[in-house]
Amino acid sequence: MDNKEILLKANAMVAEGNNEGFLSFCTDDVIWEFIGDRKLEGKEAVRKYMAGVYAQPPKFEVENLIAEADFVTVTGKISLKNEQGRVIDYAYCDVWKFSHGKMAELKAFVIEVKPE
Repeated sequence: MDNKEILLKANAMVAEGNNEGFLSFCTDDVIWEFIGDRKLEGKEAVRKYMAGVYAQPPKFEVENLIAEADFVTVTGKISLKNEQGRVIDYAYCDVWKFSHGKMAELKAFVIEVKPE
């Protein structure tokens, strides 16, 4: 699989609620950086984050998927339920760096989409 296919397959697993399947596509020392918010380092930190935030699987809508060398950039929308059970929509741009066929680093730009 090329890097785009790996990312799509991994994200499909998250949408199915299979966080461990997603993590199998990540390096052990994976880094997730949510720009302006927080940075997660290592699979265990990502696993804990996903257990809380993705307790109910998110819905993804990919708009653009661009690959170059070891990087894949994705833009789209993600919908998540908050702690009160309300669905919140976000626009996102994820920049993934791959290493040896695995997802190694994420820089995520995520912005809540306010209803008009």
